[in-house]
Amino acid sequence: MAPSHALRCCKRALNWVPVLFINLVVAWSYYAYVVELCVYTIPKANNAERISCLVIFHVFLAMFIWSYWKTIWSKPASPSTAFALPRAEKELYEMEQRDEVQQEILKKVARNLPVYTCTAGGAIRYCNFCQVIKPDRCHHCSSCEKCVLKMDHHCPWVNNCVGFSNYKFFILFLAYATLYCAVICATVLQYFIKFWTKQLPDTHAKFHILFLFFVAALFFISIVSLYSYHMWLVGKNRTTVEAFRAPVFANGPDKNGFSLGIKRNMADVFGEEAKYWIFPVFSSQGDGHSFVTRLVHIGPEQANGVLQQNGKIPVSGETNLSVVADDEPHTEGKSKEETDGGQMVAVTMDSEP
Repeated sequence: MAPSHALRCCKRALNWVPVLFINLVVAWSYYAYVVELCVYTIPKANNAERISCLVIFHVFLAMFIWSYWKTIWSKPASPSTAFALPRAEKELYEMEQRDEVQQEILKKVARNLPVYTCTAGGAIRYCNFCQVIKPDRCHHCSSCEKCVLKMDHHCPWVNNCVGFSNYKFFILFLAYATLYCAVICATVLQYFIKFWTKQLPDTHAKFHILFLFFVAALFFISIVSLYSYHMWLVGKNRTTVEAFRAPVFANGPDKNGFSLGIKRNMADVFGEEAKYWIFPVFSSQGDGHSFVTRLVHIGPEQANGVLQQNGKIPVSGETNLSVVADDEPHTEGKSKEETDGGQMVAVTMDSEP
């Protein structure tokens, strides 16, 4: 028992090594830029250049640090108790050995939950570790040892799971890290060239200026590619998990199952009010437990309830849901499905190009 606990403590300590590395690099870059560049390298006659460099540098550094630590300290959101099995069903589930009977128990409970995705085999997604029915887009993280709502991935550079509670912060962290590196490269470039071509005398600042430019350029190239990829995912309303393994609905796998058009997809992560987009404050829509999909096999009244729960429409508002009967032709923005009952009501969202 003791060795296991000691190993777990060591693992948790080691998980902070990447975070410590990032902070040490940022601390050194601060010294190199402020002291070695602005104090010792920029000529004293160029006070305007020095002041403008310091102001721009500190603005982007502050936004980068703010969004980075918000990503780190935001606790991953987990499913609510509503997704746990009631006591009676839980006892039956644990006593039952047959998979098909266990699935019947789960299906009975899931009827009252806004769950529309399933496993590749059509089974209810259930976590035996957390003992909850997984909400849509929720996955179990072995590193965090919990189910995480709208899980994107576990990031070692922030030692945290990136999901519903901090995905916006993670995107802003990448954005401001990119801008931070770009500012350094742009303002250091002329002095990098002067040191490289020996137009400036060799001083203790030379090493810091040359190395600062190389490090900033290297980080810029790596971060901008990651940032571009995640912005593409935001535009498609996909998580990294869903990009590699499409969510499975009643009608099969669909990578675009949660895509509602670029504007709505962006609003899902950043919120409706543009004034909050650039700040690492939580403004994402919904509660992380249920999501509007392009095609949801529920009635209009139930769909309105899900939309209201997600904050897509006000309680007294109207939706742009389309009701498609079984005998209507298939057109863009609508879908046609058949059920055993003959006619089915399908809820579709008008998709944007």
